[in-house]
Amino acid sequence: MDIFRTFVVYDMSVSVMDNYIVSARKYRPSTFRSVVGQEALTTTLKNAIAGSKLAHAYLFSGPRGVGKTTCARIFAKTINCLNPTAEHEACNECESCVAFNEQRSYNIHELDAASNNSVDDIRNLIDQVRIPPQIGKYKVYIIDEVHMLSQSAFNSFLKTLEEPPAHAIFILATTEKHKIIPTILSRCQVYDFNRIHIGDIVAHLQYVAKEEGVKAEAEALNIIAQKADGGMRDALSIFDQTVSYTGGVITYQAVIENLNVLDYEYYFRLSDAILSGDVVNCLLILNDILNRGFEGQYIISGISSHFRDLLVCKDPATAQLFQVGASIRERYISMAQQCSNIFLYKAIELSNECDLNYRLSKNKRLLLELTLIKLCQLTSTPDIGHVEKKKSIEPIAPKKSDVPSSHTSTSPDPKFVEETVKHQRSNITNQPKEEERAHTESQFVKEPEKQPTIKRTTASIAGMGISLASIGKQKEETVSTKEEVQHKGSNRFSEEELIAAWKSFAAQLTEEVLLKNTMSLYLPRMVSDVLFEVEVNTELNKQYLTDNSLAILTSLRKTLKNWDITMTIRIAEGNAIKKPLTSHEIFEEMVKQNPVLQKLSDEFGLELS
Repeated sequence: MDIFRTFVVYDMSVSVMDNYIVSARKYRPSTFRSVVGQEALTTTLKNAIAGSKLAHAYLFSGPRGVGKTTCARIFAKTINCLNPTAEHEACNECESCVAFNEQRSYNIHELDAASNNSVDDIRNLIDQVRIPPQIGKYKVYIIDEVHMLSQSAFNSFLKTLEEPPAHAIFILATTEKHKIIPTILSRCQVYDFNRIHIGDIVAHLQYVAKEEGVKAEAEALNIIAQKADGGMRDALSIFDQTVSYTGGVITYQAVIENLNVLDYEYYFRLSDAILSGDVVNCLLILNDILNRGFEGQYIISGISSHFRDLLVCKDPATAQLFQVGASIRERYISMAQQCSNIFLYKAIELSNECDLNYRLSKNKRLLLELTLIKLCQLTSTPDIGHVEKKKSIEPIAPKKSDVPSSHTSTSPDPKFVEETVKHQRSNITNQPKEEERAHTESQFVKEPEKQPTIKRTTASIAGMGISLASIGKQKEETVSTKEEVQHKGSNRFSEEELIAAWKSFAAQLTEEVLLKNTMSLYLPRMVSDVLFEVEVNTELNKQYLTDNSLAILTSLRKTLKNWDITMTIRIAEGNAIKKPLTSHEIFEEMVKQNPVLQKLSDEFGLELS
């Protein structure tokens, strides 16, 4: 009796397990309307059915799990339906549809090309094509993973694919379209399936969860959708796995634990530490993440994506590109307001550089730590941190060492100073154009070597002091080489001044003898106010000038005080030096002038040495 009870319990458990169907099969679409994320393709197929414009061969290509084989089955069932609906969908009630749903239809044949890829398999398929359908109008042959066919199998399939019987339709499905030979592609209508958007996957998972009686958080389903990478089949498989792990209540924390996904919370903690410049806290958080078993490259790529998401959330127009739950989106938008665009650009650049160098690094952990240290240092740099909050920058007072001792006791002309002060006040009031302002400041203000760009909207006493000091120097007409003006000017110059500056630069060349000789031999010629041309005889001379064009233009612009000067180099057509000819080429030229020479050479058997 106990033995009988044991067998009964076992039999009941087996029956329960046999009734379970995974969500990817249970919720597989059976109509075009139920296909998720491929509206354009399904609409095209429905219109082709409605207009009776069916091709004899189709090719469905795209990533895994996006609905290629499903659409092929729906298409095959619909074109054989005896009573299609007004929306051109299968009725699921006629004999043909019932036979298809019960998997006993003789009009639809599926072939797995991964295991049936020989010539004999294709020949058997061709023999079956000749038999007309018993029910319906068409016999549909779905060849899955068609790129696995051998070269000889493809060649034997070509003729039948190009001119099949009127009742035969071929649907080829593949994930690697580039492996299919062009002669096959040219005989098919190609439909490219796209990856399914995260929002569409989340909506379908919510529908499945509702049907199954599963409670699921929106953030948790969003993580599943991101992990699926655009594949609905993968998303449903992960969903079933998570349901088994949680027992029917899918939470965000349970999903990241089950899928071993790095929590958003770690990225937010890292961002807070980086913005505050806390290197110690950054290294502790990194150590915590590594102890959880995450690879370093996964961490740094996640940091790059995190800063990218912050940059996306800076603007409401681009925030829609960031597809996450509502609560996480609000946190990203809030943190994005604390970061400047320049900081995010530099942070993405540093993290991406670390990601590229990770595999080549021998000490990978040190590379990660060094990157985090660099990220923390970004906020301490005025040009990278919160520079947007600063409205103005204090002017830098001139150092005493910059002013020669011989000029400390010299005072400018009071009348000249008064006129200059009035001129500067009028400039501040009227806000002159940028070109006039730059020209005025180039006469009076000495610019530091690495002066940051600031908006000239206000004047200061310190800036006025610099101007007065410069006025005094101009009054004495003593200009030091260290205090040379570095502002870009637009001074007018003549061709004689250009040639003089050209020769002056050439005279300074001591080691570049070839360049010096070239510049001495070929002089510039003015073409326009800022454009001059140098005409040379050989390609070698042109190459000398081209290779050193930057140094030449820099010297000329500095000497002539015009930073718009441009140079063009060309080879003179009439004076171009030709390469020396060989003896055979000389003889051919002579023959062109006197054809008798060729006849004389042939009669006497003459040959050139």
